[in-house]
Amino acid sequence: MEIAATVETLAARDFHGPLTGRRVIVTSGPTHEPIDPVRYIANRSSGKQGHAIAEAAAQAGADVTLVSGPVNLPDPPGVKTVHVESARDMLVAVEKALPADVAIFAAAVADWRVAQADSQKIKKAAGGAPELSLTENPDILATVAHKTAKRPQLVIGFAAETEKVVEHAKAKLNSKGCDWIIANDVSAKSGVMGGEDNTVHLVTGSGVESWPKQSKDDVARQLITRVAAAIAGQLQ
Repeated sequence: MEIAATVETLAARDFHGPLTGRRVIVTSGPTHEPIDPVRYIANRSSGKQGHAIAEAAAQAGADVTLVSGPVNLPDPPGVKTVHVESARDMLVAVEKALPADVAIFAAAVADWRVAQADSQKIKKAAGGAPELSLTENPDILATVAHKTAKRPQLVIGFAAETEKVVEHAKAKLNSKGCDWIIANDVSAKSGVMGGEDNTVHLVTGSGVESWPKQSKDDVARQLITRVAAAIAGQLQ
């Protein structure tokens, strides 16, 4: 697990922003779950949306910890970035970053991992593909949302869906115990994966708010504006 924080960029943070004095955790990118030393299971994620959210929170004055899976992106300025590989590593890093006022789980965490990763490269054999025994990864969003101690005031999850986007997001909101879900369509036709734009729906206990298509940076800024208002008691 690698931690990177740039002192000079921390000085550039807007300490008089709406989240000044608040601590925010953001997760971003995929996780890589090893099969052997050269192969892994992963979800597709560029990390662009999560990194943009972390940067927007820092610009709003927050003390931000970004827990990032493997991505080809620079660490956002003004943010302490913790680099991890697996879902289990990500959970450990998130729990170490608590307590926080807000936790935003934008990472595309792999749902499963190989029960026992091989220590050597698995060689091709005449008998065909090897059988992989899978086990569930920890549910980071639900774990934090159900904490009785150190639970952030606002816990926000993401739902990347290919169909019935809002319907599945509502179900996820109820099952995970979080406060908000940011849902988006990641089917091939949407162009979201790796792209610069996103179209999201903010799903809360009060209803659904559909935002127009905009850049991921703009989505991040709009989300952080809503977060700041909620923390200030202006929104539910």
